[in-house]
Amino acid sequence: MKSKILVIDDEESIRFTFKTFLSEEGHKVLTAEDYEGALDAISSTDLDFIITDIILGPNSGIDILKNVKDRDMHCPVLIITGEPNMDSATEAVRLGAFDYIYKPVRKETLLRVTRHALRHKSLLDGKKLLETENEIYRLNLEAIFKSLNDGIITVDRGMRVIEANEATKNICGFSPEKIVGEKFDKVLSRCNKTCHKVLKETLKTKKTVREFRVECGHQVRSGQIVLLTSSPLMDRKKKFVGAVLVARDITRLSDLEEKLKEKHRFHNIIGKSPGMQEIYRLTEYLADTETSVLITGESGTGKELVAGAIHHRGKRANKPLVTVNCSALAETLLESELFGHVKGAFTGAIKDKAGRFQLADGGTVFLDEIGDISPIVQLKLLRVLQEKQFERVGDSKTIKVDVRVIAATNRNLKEKIRLGEFREDLYYRLKVVEIAIPPLRKRREDLPLLVNHFCRLFENSFKKKIDGVSDEVLTTFMNYPWPGNVRELQHAIEHAFVLCRGRNITLDHLPSEIIEYSKGTRRAHGKKFVNEPHEIVQALDKTDWNKAKAARMLGISRQTIYRKINEFGLAKLAE
Repeated sequence: MKSKILVIDDEESIRFTFKTFLSEEGHKVLTAEDYEGALDAISSTDLDFIITDIILGPNSGIDILKNVKDRDMHCPVLIITGEPNMDSATEAVRLGAFDYIYKPVRKETLLRVTRHALRHKSLLDGKKLLETENEIYRLNLEAIFKSLNDGIITVDRGMRVIEANEATKNICGFSPEKIVGEKFDKVLSRCNKTCHKVLKETLKTKKTVREFRVECGHQVRSGQIVLLTSSPLMDRKKKFVGAVLVARDITRLSDLEEKLKEKHRFHNIIGKSPGMQEIYRLTEYLADTETSVLITGESGTGKELVAGAIHHRGKRANKPLVTVNCSALAETLLESELFGHVKGAFTGAIKDKAGRFQLADGGTVFLDEIGDISPIVQLKLLRVLQEKQFERVGDSKTIKVDVRVIAATNRNLKEKIRLGEFREDLYYRLKVVEIAIPPLRKRREDLPLLVNHFCRLFENSFKKKIDGVSDEVLTTFMNYPWPGNVRELQHAIEHAFVLCRGRNITLDHLPSEIIEYSKGTRRAHGKKFVNEPHEIVQALDKTDWNKAKAARMLGISRQTIYRKINEFGLAKLAE
């Protein structure tokens, strides 16, 4: 690339000679015979080098030098003089002249000084470019620093604040400009100072502390939850000089997580499967109606929890919920328990007693194992449902009550009706709406949620810090048939908590019947479980329930994955 050089001299011969010498070197040379002509060239051309005589009529080469300096041009200026003058030379150097030489100027001298000047210009241009790039980089960093919603605070090795962005005001409650230069722990006066501990850890270990979640305990921002990350701060020479703290306010995200948990949890009923979501919706709908409800399902599926959810979500919530286990009492005792008795009604009736229906007046009676009641009790119960009244055992006085009835059974009531063991009219009175709770083996995708729930539950009661279950345990759980359903799972986790001494529950900590089932299944397969429920659910989740992709991931056919989805009762959670 040609360099642009301006030669300024009132002698035409010098201008011509210099132009010839420099042009031969490949430079583009402009000339000016006076100060005004020089200014025109300087204004119109981006010059790389200026050569000027010290005498320019009423002006001088020093004036040219001053003009170049005023314009902030990075252009070397060579001053040429016919008579040595120490004052003018000193002034020229003071103003930044590249060199100061005397006439006559030899060709070799001119070309040597020109080469040095252009090399100097190239260095100046590189420095200017670097400074410009650094300034742009600094401005970009500053813009990013200011625009981030995360609070960013840098401290030196002595925990003194170097810098903080505006977001710290929103998160921490102090103005950034007021804390610069202050000791970090001194500016934290309205919170639990957890971020100070995180920074202290980084300064001590020179290692990053990643995504430490904490509730600030802020006096003003109650309930604020932040995610803290503290990293070493290094200078350009990679020397450790302090730490940088990033505080992200995740309070809203945490609230959304809680809402998501609530979507999978309804009055301690845990589950994200379509069947459980349908039960949540139905329970919400039934809460404010007076309809009798029949809850069916195997033992241990959580029928009492559903009954409680219906009661506590409804308008009767501030009234009693009275539970009766119908299978636990003999016929005479059950009748007395339900409707009460008067003194002397039977042997042992030493005083009057109010029955459960009377105690539940205004509220709800939950009749568990309703399929086990006798024909006589069935008849009396039918009357209560139809007329809202009854008599105590041994008494003729009618008692009126306002009670909602929720019943539950693990029996096949239609079969009992066929056998003449249960009244059909009572069945339809109870079963205005039926809620059928699926067994745990039909909603295996809920197992990880339930396992986590029970682990956290027993973590509190046992005062043990256990992270969860091993992959092998989860695999075993996903394959086990769970004849005792959720209740059996709860007991299995509790059993494991008693035996576990580490941070993870392993197969050895489980009840013997589950361990034996696991061993038997392994022998039957001849190897560890392959493509079992939890593996299929994981593959489907990873592929957004694209069954063809999931099948390829598992190394099975599309027909096989459809068969296994049906076999294990798996289905995608409705949006």
